[in-house]
Amino acid sequence: MSSSKAKAVVTEAATTIEHATETATKGFDKTMAAVKEGIEKATKGLESSQAKLKENMEKAVKQSEEMLAFTQGNLEAMMKAAQIYAAGVQDLSKHLAATGKTSIEESVSFTKSLMGVKSVKEAVDLQTGFAKSTIEKAVTETSKITDATVKLTEQAVAPLTARIALAVETFGKTN
Repeated sequence: MSSSKAKAVVTEAATTIEHATETATKGFDKTMAAVKEGIEKATKGLESSQAKLKENMEKAVKQSEEMLAFTQGNLEAMMKAAQIYAAGVQDLSKHLAATGKTSIEESVSFTKSLMGVKSVKEAVDLQTGFAKSTIEKAVTETSKITDATVKLTEQAVAPLTARIALAVETFGKTN
C-alpha cells in the first residue's frame, strides 16, 4: 500500500472515529437531558403527590376533630335534656304529692263534717258541695299538670332540637 493510500485510509478512519465520537457524544447528551427531564418531572410529580396527601390528611384530621366536637356537643345536649327532665319530674312529683296530701286532708275534713250533720238534706248538700269542689279542683290540677308536662317536654327537648338544627346546618352544606 502506498503512503498516500495509507494516509487516505488513516484520514478516513480518523474522520469516521471523529464522526462516531461526535454522534455518541450527542446521543449521550440527549440521553442525559432526557434522564434529567424525567427526574425533574418525577420530582415535581412526587412533590405534587406529597402536597395533595398532606392536604387530604389535614382535611381528614380537621373533619375528625369537627365530628368529635359535634359528638361531644350531642352528649352535652343529651345530659342537659336529662337534667332538665329529671328536675321537672321531681318538681311534678312534689306537686302531685302536695296535691294528694291536700286532697286527703280535705277528705278527712269532709268526713268529720259529714259526721256532724243533723239531717239527710244537710248531708246531701254537704256531699254535693264537696263533690263539686273536688271535681273543680281535679280539673284545675289536671290542667296545671298538663301545662307543666308540656312545658317540661319543651324545655327537655330544646337542647336536642338545637343540636338537630345545628346538624342540619352543618352537614346539610355541600362541601
